[in-house]
Amino acid sequence: MDTLSSLSNAQGMLLITFLMVETFMVASAGNFNKDVDITWGDSRGKILNNGQLLTLSLDKASGTVTAYYLKSQGSSWDEIDFEFLGNLSGDPYVVHTNVYTKGKGGREQQFYLWFDPTADFHTYSILWNPGHVIFYVDDRPIREFKNLESVGIPYPKNQPMRMYCSLWNADDWATRGGLVKTDWSQAPFTASFRNFTANAYVLSNGVSSCSSNASSNNAWFSQELDSSSQKVLKWVQKNYMVYNYCKDAKRFPEGLPVECTVRNRKQIKI
Repeated sequence: MDTLSSLSNAQGMLLITFLMVETFMVASAGNFNKDVDITWGDSRGKILNNGQLLTLSLDKASGTVTAYYLKSQGSSWDEIDFEFLGNLSGDPYVVHTNVYTKGKGGREQQFYLWFDPTADFHTYSILWNPGHVIFYVDDRPIREFKNLESVGIPYPKNQPMRMYCSLWNADDWATRGGLVKTDWSQAPFTASFRNFTANAYVLSNGVSSCSSNASSNNAWFSQELDSSSQKVLKWVQKNYMVYNYCKDAKRFPEGLPVECTVRNRKQIKI
């Protein structure tokens, strides 16, 4: 009963933005007829409006997961996850984020949203450059994963990633740790993305698509969080973060992951 669509490969680094509404539906502003492959789901994914809208449906929201994520291929893959966990009526929606490097994840951070994502479209963005991965909601940074290769922490930078969108049943864990199951009487569930944009750094035969004199279109490649953005990030994490693997001592009785203890060190300079 799952549905998946994928967008074309992005080699290197990337700034990617979706405008998304969660009535549980998926839409985009590029042309889906050109940029998207519906790879499975028994025709539950549909491209409409001359390629401007993509909808995914699954036969009310509790137990379901709407996701868009970047992922490379192979057993030692990299992955950057943006997932929206179904809720009970009246409960806040949870945004679930994770970063995999060389096939290892377990770096979950979760946030309540400060709005109802089913009421209107909102913008969800991923900035992925050599210095860090930043997750944004309506241009507000909610999470930063820094490049800390200097202390031995792998960073996703050497594998091309493809972008995927999916809507699937995950009632074994998605809502209240699996205590709340999917209510199939509320089906169908739909997710809609629109206004998809991507600025990518592409390598072809060893030649970069980004000039050494970066234009405004490539400013994201060296973008950092300024002091104002740092304040917003701290505000979101203080007021809306509901789970942080770096605070879960019970999960890591032998010690927190290395990046949790060195996260305040200076990251790789771009």
